[in-house]
Amino acid sequence: MKRIILVAGLVAIISSVCTAFILQYAGIGHPVVKVEQFSGAPTHSVLYSKGEDGQMVPLDFTGTSEKVMNAVVYIQSSHKLSKREMGGFDSQNLPDPFREFFHDRGFSPFFQQPQDGNGQPPVAMGAGSGVIINEKGYIVTNNHVIDNADDIEVTLHDNRTFKATVVGADPATDLALIQIRAEDLPTLPMANSDEVKVGEWVLAVGNPFNLNSTVTAGIVSAKARNINIVKDQYAVESFIQTDAAINPGNSGGALVNLDGQLVGINTAIASPTGSYSGYGFAVPSNIVAKVIKDLLAYGNVQRGYLGAMIRDVNSQLAREKSLALSEGVYVDSLVGNSAAAKAGIQAGDVIVEVEGSPVKKAPELQEMIARHHPGDELAIKVNRKGQVKAFNVRLNNREGDDNLIASRKSEVFSKLGAEFKAIDAATARKLDVAGGVRVEKLFPGKLRNQTDMREGFIITSADGQKVSTPEELEKVLKNKQGGVMLEGVYEDLPGIYYYAFGMDS
Repeated sequence: MKRIILVAGLVAIISSVCTAFILQYAGIGHPVVKVEQFSGAPTHSVLYSKGEDGQMVPLDFTGTSEKVMNAVVYIQSSHKLSKREMGGFDSQNLPDPFREFFHDRGFSPFFQQPQDGNGQPPVAMGAGSGVIINEKGYIVTNNHVIDNADDIEVTLHDNRTFKATVVGADPATDLALIQIRAEDLPTLPMANSDEVKVGEWVLAVGNPFNLNSTVTAGIVSAKARNINIVKDQYAVESFIQTDAAINPGNSGGALVNLDGQLVGINTAIASPTGSYSGYGFAVPSNIVAKVIKDLLAYGNVQRGYLGAMIRDVNSQLAREKSLALSEGVYVDSLVGNSAAAKAGIQAGDVIVEVEGSPVKKAPELQEMIARHHPGDELAIKVNRKGQVKAFNVRLNNREGDDNLIASRKSEVFSKLGAEFKAIDAATARKLDVAGGVRVEKLFPGKLRNQTDMREGFIITSADGQKVSTPEELEKVLKNKQGGVMLEGVYEDLPGIYYYAFGMDS
């Protein structure tokens, strides 16, 4: 018995010594916390993709993000509200989804400042993003970001700020080109958006909710989406859809591939709340490139037209029209003297191929045609009652012929901030005027900054001299100094209107 007690005691003593040793070694019981910190620890990607050689490589967005962020800018625009606009202005009447992209620091569509002690009019504020596409300061953005702006301010990634001027805009694609006075700027090269594949990784870069230089990642969810958001008679919608997070303020920003190449300009979101819910849409880079080149070369976009009313072929339409196929673009009807009709295409034909590329949906056809100029000839194949027929179609312009419609650029018109076009004889007779020059488009400039003139105003005289063409208007104003008085009419309003402004102010 004594021997058992002795052994038990010995075991207890040994256990106590071991426990004390372990506690001391581990630091338990002492108020000491040991923290190890490493410098330069590598980040480990959890996603992998196949490289060109078929090997699995880590997926890393850091290099692309660094390359892209410097070329994406923050754009803030402002517009002084006239008495006419204040009388019925309601930000909620803005067309969706554009309303979702206009915001201020409170995330509302517009920020209206009350009149101050000097009686200054309220100012509507909008914000968005842009992409530098040329080192000379050319920036592409959405038209709805700068539309109706009196003042446009651009902030670069390095926080430098510049005033911008509008080079041109294309409401049909909701794109615009602006310029700042800066050189040697970082730029983004453009990818061939035709080669973009559904399922590939993309990054969206922009300034959502005033959070500058935000990068989100996702994949290309679909291509050639038409969501009927561009409110223009000649709208071209063939969006790239992505699930990369896009929010108000991203509008006009970059959608890039992992090589840092621009594949699209972020334009809209589909959301019941006005914020990201998984669906973003970008204008493909091939359309962007076409619009930019035309704005620089001609002052406006030279877009070819088929002159056909079209819709997608689906199983229901195929049954209804007894079609022998379930994909393609059905020709519902043709405009008189249209390019398609001249070539021999008929209502009831199904367009299946353009320039050797298959066509499955109407947005694809819209995009293919929109990349070409009036006068371009395209090889188009149609399925007519089960037989494939080929046609060479010479595209028209909006006015029904195949000529380019150049917008004249001049120093005077740039200063005024407007595009002008002579009215036709029928309009002159209807208005009982000898002739006139219509204000087709207003940009930031003297007319917008100093008057309440709106687009559509027809100038009949400038400083008492009758004008019937843009050339005559330019001649009157070219060397003008001091005040100018414009007289004219609107087609939809009675009476004569007068607008005065200063050429030197």
